[in-house]
Amino acid sequence: MDQLGSLLPLVLIFVVLYFFMIRPQMKKQKKEKSFIESIKRGDKVVTKSGLHGKVADMSEKLDAVILETGSGKMTFDKSALSYELSQKVNAPAKEKESKSSKK
Repeated sequence: MDQLGSLLPLVLIFVVLYFFMIRPQMKKQKKEKSFIESIKRGDKVVTKSGLHGKVADMSEKLDAVILETGSGKMTFDKSALSYELSQKVNAPAKEKESKSSKK
């Protein structure tokens, strides 16, 4: 019984770590993966380095996207796209659309 009492805090620490660190990170990775898979032509995106652009074309062979920016077209790897920053850019447009449809 004494061994179980000394093992309990260690198990509790692991459970807390799982629910507060590991599980949220796994959810974030799933969202980012589904975001990258759902990208289509015409979507506004932001790269992790902060470059804003519109998806002009996609290359399945290279697993890359061609972004149309103010200075021309650039090719980026799909993993360089940021889910969080792209959601922030697209959120105001969605709010405007929902407000205009209510009128």
